[in-house]
Amino acid sequence: MKIWFHKHTVEGRLPLLDEWYRKHLAEVTSPGTEIVIKTLPEGTYDTETPFDLVKFGALQIHFNAYFARGAVEAERQGFDAWVIAAGQDPGLHDGRAQTSIPTLGYGETSFFYSAMLGYRFGVLGFMPALREIIVENIERYGLTGRLAAYELVDDGHEAVRQALDGDFDRFVEVFDAAAKRAVAAGAQVLIPGEGIPAEIFWHLGTKELHGVPVIDPAGLLVRQAELAVHLKRLGVVSRSTAGYWFRRPDDALTEHVENVFLGKAV
Repeated sequence: MKIWFHKHTVEGRLPLLDEWYRKHLAEVTSPGTEIVIKTLPEGTYDTETPFDLVKFGALQIHFNAYFARGAVEAERQGFDAWVIAAGQDPGLHDGRAQTSIPTLGYGETSFFYSAMLGYRFGVLGFMPALREIIVENIERYGLTGRLAAYELVDDGHEAVRQALDGDFDRFVEVFDAAAKRAVAAGAQVLIPGEGIPAEIFWHLGTKELHGVPVIDPAGLLVRQAELAVHLKRLGVVSRSTAGYWFRRPDDALTEHVENVFLGKAV
């Protein structure tokens, strides 16, 4: 099995984070599964992280299109599944509409898994700009009733920045306080709203805060992708064709429209 694991960062900008991801995925992946980590193109942004870009809806449109094309390319290259490892699930819906392989998202998978177990979940986010997007996704998924709280972490940007430099004290302090507020609001499970804090939690070995489990979204994403591939192979779950959005045209028509939009000769 081969899984295309797409991140919302540029490889090499945060070497420590890259190392955590590699070790993490190696630990959670089943024998026989190959995880190929893909990131954004080198010139997408000049800073260490894309934090300053995600607050603009106009740029999100481009990110969505880029990640959706990644799902298409994953299928063309023979991958068994494609996953987007960003909390706001960029490109997920459009990528799913254009492919026949399992396509899974960080947020969608974590939220539905929590709901499937009957839990009310609390989201711990450090990026205010993503709160609106993620809450809208939860509404779109029909899971608003399962959202106990969306807690924005005080001084979250600085706490995450320090953690990425190897100083975890501030991170532990402010995320613990946010977790306490979420649990007080009724959360029975905690979900990091973004991928970077989730990896920091994994690195620190944090599995529980204030008596409540902390989900490992990246690990869950990989395991759920493996399960989806196995179920498809067994014929237990096949690709849905219900509704126009998930009906696929033939490859020739798809290629023709792509070429027109990309300005290629047809």
